[in-house]
Amino acid sequence: MSEKQPSKLLPFLFENVEEDRRITVLNIGPALPETVTFFSRYRCRLHFADLFAELPIDPDDVPGITLQDHFADLLAVPDGTLFDICLFWDLFNFLDADAIQALMAALSPHLHAGTRAHGFALHNVRTPQSKQLFAISAESELAVRARPAALPGYAPHPQNRLKELISGFNIVRSVLLADSRLEMALSTRG
Repeated sequence: MSEKQPSKLLPFLFENVEEDRRITVLNIGPALPETVTFFSRYRCRLHFADLFAELPIDPDDVPGITLQDHFADLLAVPDGTLFDICLFWDLFNFLDADAIQALMAALSPHLHAGTRAHGFALHNVRTPQSKQLFAISAESELAVRARPAALPGYAPHPQNRLKELISGFNIVRSVLLADSRLEMALSTRG
């Protein structure tokens, strides 16, 4: 069962979405029913890549290929696909600096000047892991449910460091939430 949580930043993702235009969405996480139902009202293509199921991502576990190529394999994005919206959720809290940079490099060919994204970071890196799964239930509302177990690799980054690591994106706006989570709206760098 999920709880509803208002979001001031989700509407930013949809500001430039025209009803008659098809959008392409990357959801980095499991295909939760709320997200699927929400996007069914749009003309869109949803691409789910549950990188949380791959944690911890350790470059030593992928001998013979680069970490960027490993992320490209995990994402399995068809050639020529350009994402209009990326939902990172809280993935950045579970990847080290090299992994975030490799993920951004793997995503780079699939971003365009109008790509927008959403994610969570932490205001205080000593904050314990939240153990939450996220979905979109409305244009300004998240569905939040408990993860069955804590995830490995939890090592959040300070906000200034994260800004450097997510190359290709600018943090357009952030909102500090009551549990020390930082909700972020992102757009591609121009």
